[in-house]
Amino acid sequence: MKVISPMHRIWLFLFLAGFLLLSGQSASAAQLVVGPNKTACPAAAFSQIQAAINAANPGDHIRVCAGTYPEQLSITKPLEIAAENGAILQPGPIVQNTTSLFDASPIAAAILISDTADVSISGFIVDGSNSGISQCAPDLIGVMFRNASGVIANSAIRKFSLSAALAGCQSGTGIFVQSGAGQTSSVTIENCTIHDFQKNGITGNEIGTTVYVQRNVVTGIGPTPGAAQNGIQIGFGAKGAIRHNIVSDNLYSLCTDVATCQSVATDILVTQSDGVEVSGNRAGLSQVPIFIDGDHARVSSNQTFAASVFDDLRVEGRSAEVTDNRLFNGAESAIFLMGNNSFVHENEITDSTIGILEASGSTGNILVNNRFFATPIPVQDPSAHSLAKMIQPMR
Repeated sequence: MKVISPMHRIWLFLFLAGFLLLSGQSASAAQLVVGPNKTACPAAAFSQIQAAINAANPGDHIRVCAGTYPEQLSITKPLEIAAENGAILQPGPIVQNTTSLFDASPIAAAILISDTADVSISGFIVDGSNSGISQCAPDLIGVMFRNASGVIANSAIRKFSLSAALAGCQSGTGIFVQSGAGQTSSVTIENCTIHDFQKNGITGNEIGTTVYVQRNVVTGIGPTPGAAQNGIQIGFGAKGAIRHNIVSDNLYSLCTDVATCQSVATDILVTQSDGVEVSGNRAGLSQVPIFIDGDHARVSSNQTFAASVFDDLRVEGRSAEVTDNRLFNGAESAIFLMGNNSFVHENEITDSTIGILEASGSTGNILVNNRFFATPIPVQDPSAHSLAKMIQPMR
C-alpha cells in the first residue's frame, strides 16, 4: 500500500479546504426570480425588480423574466442581475435620483449603481421613451455607475432623449460612469447597443474612473442642429480603452465649413485624458470620427470613413502612437496632428483631400511607412488651428 508523505497530506488538506470554501461561497448565493405574473413566470417570487434588489443579500443572483417593468432601479450592493430575452425596463416618469459628482447638478437615471462594486447587469432593454422630463434638467441617463464598479453586457440602451423642443439641451446619455470625492469606478461595457440618445452614447468621466468599452454598437441620430453628439467619450482624467466598437452618425448639422464651424460632433472622443487606448474600432459619418485631446494615446487598427468638414482622425496631444489604421474619405485630412513627438506609421489612407496635416509648431513627430491612395497631397504642414474648444463633451 502506498504511504502518503506528510507534505502530500498538507497539500491535500489545503486543496480540500479551498474547494470547500469555494463551494460554500457558491452555495450561499441565492437566486431570486422576478416576473410580471405567475402565469408568465411561474418561478417568480417578486413582481418588481427593485423589490428583489432590496430583498437580496450581497452576491445574490436575480433573474428577470420577460415582461415590461415601469420602474427606476437603485443598486447599492454587489449583485448579478440577468434579464431573459424580452425583459424591458421602461420607467415613467424618470425622476431625479442622484447628482453629478463634478458639479452637483441633478441627474435622473433609469438604473443607478452607486457606492458599490461587483455589480453585473445583462440582457435588458432599457428604454427611456416614457421619461416625462420636460426641461433641460435633470440630466437624463440610462445607466449610471456612480463611484461604483461592475459590468453591463448584452443590453440595449435606447431612447434617452428629450422632446424636439428641447433638442439643444445637453442631456440624454445612454451609459455614464463617474467618480468623485477620491473614490473609484471600474466598469466594463460590452456587447451592448446604444441608440436614439440626445447627447452621448457612452461616457466615462473624472479622475478615478476606468472604463473598458468593447464590442458595442453606438449609433447617433444623424445630422442634427441640437446637441453636438459624441458616441463614446473618455474624459477629464478618466482612464481606459475603447476597443472593437462600431460607432457612427454623430453629426452636427450646423457645422458645414472649416472657417465658420462653431461646434463639432465626434464618434469617439478622448478629452483631457492621457494614455487611453483606441483600437480596432469602425467609426464614420461625423465631423471627426476619432478625436484625441490628450497625451500618450495609443490609436491602432481602426477604420474610419466619411468625415464631414474635418478629419478622420485628429490628435491634439503629445507622444501618441498612431499605427495600422485604415482611413477613408477624410474631408480636411485623414490624420491631423497638433503636438510633439508622436509616432505615425503603417497607416493606409484612401480618398482624402490631404493625407496627414501636421500643424505648424509641432516638432519631433515621426511619419514613416504610411500609404496613400487617391489622395492628392500626402503630407502638408498647415497653420495651427485647434478644435479643442469646438468639441462638446458631456460632463
